[in-house]
Amino acid sequence: MSRRFLPILVTSLLFFVLFMLLFSIPEKENEPLADVSCTPTNLSGEIDSSNLYAFFEGIRTNIPEIALAQDTFSVLGATHEERWVEVDLSEQKLRAWEGNSLYLETPVSTGLPWWPTPTGEFRIWIKLRATKMEGGTGKYYYYLPNVPYVMYFENENTPGWRGFGLHGTYWHNDFGTPRSHGCVNLPTDVAKELYYWVDPTLSEGKSTIRASENNQGTKVVIHQ
Repeated sequence: MSRRFLPILVTSLLFFVLFMLLFSIPEKENEPLADVSCTPTNLSGEIDSSNLYAFFEGIRTNIPEIALAQDTFSVLGATHEERWVEVDLSEQKLRAWEGNSLYLETPVSTGLPWWPTPTGEFRIWIKLRATKMEGGTGKYYYYLPNVPYVMYFENENTPGWRGFGLHGTYWHNDFGTPRSHGCVNLPTDVAKELYYWVDPTLSEGKSTIRASENNQGTKVVIHQ
């Protein structure tokens, strides 16, 4: 009797272990997904006039004229040390400050729980008038050419290649709610205003620039 019982017991235990393993694997929907943020495909900053539509969350979107317009502007002068940008993740708001004076305030969309926007103090390291962002898989796949007014930031713990930044957003209008892959989504008209306000200061006739020792990027503070 005991010899017959042992194989049955072993088989039952194996089935039990397999059952527990299968049902203990969390669904992919609830897993933190890879940190892909909003990495650009190039750093030229040039508008691609041949790319006039985008895909986001399975929806095709036409790129609006404001994202494609060739801007004309005048250089505002030297760097502005007292200017800084605050992103409040709890309120889903961005505030631009000049010292203690508020320059602008806007609702934003920061990272979803599985693509969180990093917190801390950062500096803008490059400004791109436009770039293409592409990534994700399945229903999370996105193809976003000509993302406008991109201001990438970094610090010692979050290097620039990870692709976190502030930028204009034409593929949704749900600001005030987390919607992004880690970046800070702004209304495009607000992003444009902020782009020409923050440092590094653009050279005459240029719409894209990388920060340097003599032309440092504006401070960005992100907090809960």
